Amino acid sequence: MVQYKALLFDLDETLLDFAASEDIALQKLFSDQNFSLTPDIKANYQKINTALWKGYENGEIDRDEVVNTRFALLFEQYGIQVDGAALERNYRKYLSEGYYLIEGAMELIQKLSTEFDLYVVTNGASIIQQKRLEGSGLAPYFKKVFVSEDTGYQKPMKGFFDYAFSKIENLDLSTTLIIGDSFSADVTGGWNAGIDTCWVNREGRELANTDILPTYKIRELAELYGILGLKDYSGAGNLVL
Repeated sequence: MVQYKALLFDLDETLLDFAASEDIALQKLFSDQNFSLTPDIKANYQKINTALWKGYENGEIDRDEVVNTRFALLFEQYGIQVDGAALERNYRKYLSEGYYLIEGAMELIQKLSTEFDLYVVTNGASIIQQKRLEGSGLAPYFKKVFVSEDTGYQKPMKGFFDYAFSKIENLDLSTTLIIGDSFSADVTGGWNAGIDTCWVNREGRELANTDILPTYKIRELAELYGILGLKDYSGAGNLVL
């Protein structure tokens, strides 16, 4: 069993329920526009949003274009012209107010902080993620927080991890583990960065056709206790490699 020293935690859908925060933020934003947010419209927004971020990851567009055009593009499909940048500012405000913890997250982080060096590695806007960390009560347990907006790179870009690693003193990659729910951002990113990975796969999704495998697969955060050799939990997770 590897004796890990540094644990890199993704934030959204790993420790915090981003879906809940996003849903409330979108509801408030659309209410401001006197426009009903239906499931179909929300799905359309997520499709546009995903495509824009993919373009960013591929180097086709910059980050400002992603966040400042996604709402303008969405409303344009319904024949409405809006100020995309203004809506983005309001959306960020509403999103920063949402910090709903995943079940077991606080207890886990409190326990691990006494045994390991904990860091956050997350995509998103710095001020939003910092406010959500502070609001949730998780912030004091992490030594440093790395947000894509500050690093200039988006997970899984190697530049993101290079930046984070350069800011952590005496980091040993062989005893570093990243924990996250996104296979593309966290597992692929960690794999390319040369560290062990733990995929939080709550829905039991099947792996795509890929040569990249997570070191561990878990469905609940509590399974980390076993992986990390702590006595609080007897299960050891699903070791893949």
